[in-house]
Amino acid sequence: MTQLRRLYDHFLEVIAVFLMFAVTTIVAMGFIFRWAGTSLVWYDEIASISLAWLTYFGAALAASRGSHLGFAGFVNSLPANWRVAATFLASAISILFFALLAFTGAQVFHVIAGLTLVSLPGVQQQWVVLVIPVASVLFIIAEALRLPEMLQEARRGPLLDAELKEALGGGNADLVKQAEERMR
Repeated sequence: MTQLRRLYDHFLEVIAVFLMFAVTTIVAMGFIFRWAGTSLVWYDEIASISLAWLTYFGAALAASRGSHLGFAGFVNSLPANWRVAATFLASAISILFFALLAFTGAQVFHVIAGLTLVSLPGVQQQWVVLVIPVASVLFIIAEALRLPEMLQEARRGPLLDAELKEALGGGNADLVKQAEERMR
C-alpha cells in the first residue's frame, strides 16, 4: 500500500508541477504581450482558470502528503482509542465532504452545457468546472490511501505533523523516530 501511495503522490506531483509551469507561462506571456503593447484578450480569464486548477490539484497533493488542514495537537491530547477514532472520523468527514463536492461539481458540469468562455468562445465552460469533480475524486483517493497509515500511527502514539516530518529532514526516518519518542 505504501508503494501505491508513493506512486499516486508522484502522479499528483507531476500534475501540480505541470500546472505551475502552465500558470507561470501564461502569466509571463500576458506580461510580455502587455509590455509590447499587444495585450492578449484571453490572458486574464485563462490565468484565473489555470490558478483554480492548480489550487484544486495542489489540495489533492497536500491530502496525499497529509499536509492539509488537521488538528494533530488536539488528536494527540486524546487517549489512544479516542485518537484512532478521531483520526478515522476526520478522514471520513473529509471523504464525505469531497464526495459531496464531486457530486455537486458533476451536476454543475451538466447544467452549464453549451456555455463558453467570454474571451475564447470556442472553449466550453464545462472544461473549466471539470476540475471540481476530478480533483475531488483525486482527494478522496489520496485520503483513502493514507488512512491505513494514519490509523496505524494513531494506534502507535502521538501523530506527527507533516510539517514537522518535513522540518526533520523529510524522509529521514531516524530523525522522525526520535521526534516521535520525545512526544511520548
